[in-house]
Amino acid sequence: MERTHMSAFALYQSLSTDSPAPAKTASLQVVEKKKKRKRKENGVSKVNTVKAQLKPERKKMRKKLLKSAQREEAAEMQVEECVNGDSEDLDALLADLAKVNNSRERASQLFQWLINPIPAKTFFRDTWEKKPILVQRKNPNYYKGLFSTAEFDRILRQEDVQYGVNLDVTSYTNGTRETHNPPGRALPFTVWNFYESGCSLRMLNPQAFSSTVWNVLSILQEQFGSMAGANVYLTPPGTQGFAPHYDDIEAFIVQLEGKKHWRVYNPRTEDEVLPVFSSPNFDQSDIGKPILEVVLEAGDLLYFPRGFIHQGECLPDAHSLHITISSYQKNSWGDLMQKMVPAALEIAMEEDVEFRQGLPLDYLTYMGVQNSDKDDPRRTKFFSRIESLMKKLTTYAPVDAAVDQKARDYLHDCLPPMLSPEESASSVKGAPARWELGQVVGVGAHITTQTRVRVLRAGCARLCSDGEAVHLYYTTDNSRVYHKEEPKSFEINAEHTDAIEFLIHSYPKFVTVGSFPGDSAEDRVALAELLFERGIIHTAEPL
Repeated sequence: MERTHMSAFALYQSLSTDSPAPAKTASLQVVEKKKKRKRKENGVSKVNTVKAQLKPERKKMRKKLLKSAQREEAAEMQVEECVNGDSEDLDALLADLAKVNNSRERASQLFQWLINPIPAKTFFRDTWEKKPILVQRKNPNYYKGLFSTAEFDRILRQEDVQYGVNLDVTSYTNGTRETHNPPGRALPFTVWNFYESGCSLRMLNPQAFSSTVWNVLSILQEQFGSMAGANVYLTPPGTQGFAPHYDDIEAFIVQLEGKKHWRVYNPRTEDEVLPVFSSPNFDQSDIGKPILEVVLEAGDLLYFPRGFIHQGECLPDAHSLHITISSYQKNSWGDLMQKMVPAALEIAMEEDVEFRQGLPLDYLTYMGVQNSDKDDPRRTKFFSRIESLMKKLTTYAPVDAAVDQKARDYLHDCLPPMLSPEESASSVKGAPARWELGQVVGVGAHITTQTRVRVLRAGCARLCSDGEAVHLYYTTDNSRVYHKEEPKSFEINAEHTDAIEFLIHSYPKFVTVGSFPGDSAEDRVALAELLFERGIIHTAEPL
């Protein structure tokens, strides 16, 4: 369904994205009861007083965040400009990265390539979630191989590209933003006619069609600990496809071909700093003056945090092709607490009589909006009690269990890992079993206690408990299309949980199946075979 505005990250999804499911408070409660003694080790920060939240003065506290993001207005705000030399061929870079033993280190190196020459440590300390940054390289081939207009055309000709699902046709003229999607499949004849008529083309999930984009995003998601998505934008000369707006994701604009004139604006108010949702389309009169105005050329990079308003238009003499790489949607402290606080309340009400004591008989006579201007000492006493209970609630917060809920969401969002030839040969995908000359051959290879194995990626699997059983969630069977498949998991026998933890924590080292914690060699081998069949582990050498 067409919406007034959808973020670059959200538009990567081929299916509509609903709000996160409510936290399974009962499950979190059971898990936390088993770990009561460890509650104080969770390190929950103190909750701000409800009194401060309810009074109009509460916005003063939040102005500090706006001032941090807008520390330097217009001329004062320094947007870094960097120049970098030649880049190695992307295919060669990805081939080299495939040889890096640790997938987290691989992600770190690829991210450094993306923002080079800015050191990643400096970027996350000074720029991430704070301000835009510009990298101008004077090297049109820096990102060559990531995606191209020729690849766009190939996908239209060879793949089942659907309007509204995989492709949007848009325009922005005279202050009006329109979408021109016909129903059905997007065929080159119609798509290129739209383009020649001055419409922009937005491919919503290029990783579903491009192995290179899939590879890059599947690596980068481990850098962010959050899904990495992408959109590709192809814009004709002298046109603009989208109205000014802000997104709810961290955006990396990677210019691939041609050039584009960009304007970036500060968040308008403190309420729009690091927003939870994307904005509607703005009129020019709504957004003030830009803090950054630049023409991106091929090989350049522009980053801006969620909440920074932006718009891009093509110059009359060149088309533009760029890919927006995005992450960190719904990955805030508040998103975690939405899962944690309801469960904490349920535990507190069951275990602490203070939370079950009745409200004052007459509280309706002095509390509520209609009584908010009253100078009544009973109101002060009521706020004080709320503040005390809120502080006490932190001792019941099931932080680890709530984090596991976030982790399950993340594993469902993830792209599956793209395997190197060596990884494929040593995983279930390269197993020798096949049909040949009228019979099945190659089924004799078996895992033994001497077989050395490890998980495919540092973050490809995670143990989580729902309070009644332990499940292993994993990404290796996910689809390249966002949420096309249900979350992948299966129940783990209690006696196998130590072995799973051992495997996960041993990464990136290979360990023998015989070294798994367990009661018998048969159990260890059976567990390894199960994990191998699900594509979660691979062997040091092909079976």
